[in-house]
Amino acid sequence: MRHSYATFLAFLLLTAGSALAQTSPVITRTDMPVPTDTLRQSMAVPILPSSVPPLTQRGPNQSWNYSTLVPIAQNVARFTAVPNQLLYTLTFSSVLGGSNRATVAAPQSIPLPPGIGLPITDPYQFYNASAADFRSVGYGASVNGTAVPITYANAAQQDVIYRFPVSYASAADSSSSFFSVSVPGTGYLSQRRKRVNRVDAWGTLTTPFGTFQTVRVVTRIEDQDSVSAMGVNQGITLPVTREYKWLAVGQHIPLLTITTMRIANQEVVASVEYRDIYRRLSVLSTTNQLPENALSVYPNPVRNTEPLRLLLPAAGPVSITATDLAGRILFNYTLPHAARATVVPAAAFGAFRGVALLRVQTETGAAVRRIVRE
Repeated sequence: MRHSYATFLAFLLLTAGSALAQTSPVITRTDMPVPTDTLRQSMAVPILPSSVPPLTQRGPNQSWNYSTLVPIAQNVARFTAVPNQLLYTLTFSSVLGGSNRATVAAPQSIPLPPGIGLPITDPYQFYNASAADFRSVGYGASVNGTAVPITYANAAQQDVIYRFPVSYASAADSSSSFFSVSVPGTGYLSQRRKRVNRVDAWGTLTTPFGTFQTVRVVTRIEDQDSVSAMGVNQGITLPVTREYKWLAVGQHIPLLTITTMRIANQEVVASVEYRDIYRRLSVLSTTNQLPENALSVYPNPVRNTEPLRLLLPAAGPVSITATDLAGRILFNYTLPHAARATVVPAAAFGAFRGVALLRVQTETGAAVRRIVRE
């Protein structure tokens, strides 16, 4: 009898220990970027491995195997303290910044329309990590040698990226932000964003970087932009995007981010990015510029129901990215074996109309073309 009781007790302890070991990670402010971070990221071919469950599968104790992701480009996410510039100190420092105080800055472009010819150097985005949340509090850049801060309309309209703690037990949350920047005589940009976060799963994630216990946050983003630049004035309602982000304790940035867009009533993968080590990339990583006559894009303007046709320098792998004038990605995909005459279906642009920038990356170089979608 005593032996049976001891066996039963051991079983209970083992079961309890197993249950405690298999719980969702809990993400707090200590898991956000800090000023000394230098973190490499790889952009992968936006084709999901067949070995992983569909993005719609959710719940506890999942297993995601993305070990076969193929990198096509890399960048480095760098984070610093607030630069020692007077206006930055007055606006973003922990002592004087008030509601705009920032705990970290990241060299990152201000989302201005391209081609407006501003003498801007050293662009930054500023973030604040508090016990309550992690949010974007503004941007900044040096204009003619002077550091100029740009903030959101007010603290209530800052872009709240995460609310803490983040775990499988977290309730869904939402926020609305408003950002605007005006350059007299040159251009204007404003953005209204609605962000809805929902934690829908936790489990083991494997990528080429390693295997980790993670919690997954799904972010739905709705953007409405107003742009005036290069003689074009337009309001832009971008396709709804979703970011599937896998977070782990101590990693400071998502280990994996899969961004999708709603195109023709289907959720289409637009980009895949994961934390990584340095890797030697394929020839598509070249930054050489193609000659003007090496790439043809037609018709231009193109009707919203009409496909866009490309005449490439040669058959082979090609990466095609389209953005609006605010720099927001409309779609991004790679064709490993593209024909010289390649077609971009109308559905790839979704509901977008207006002026877009098309970047085409081939083995021999890259080219950017301005297109108008009517």
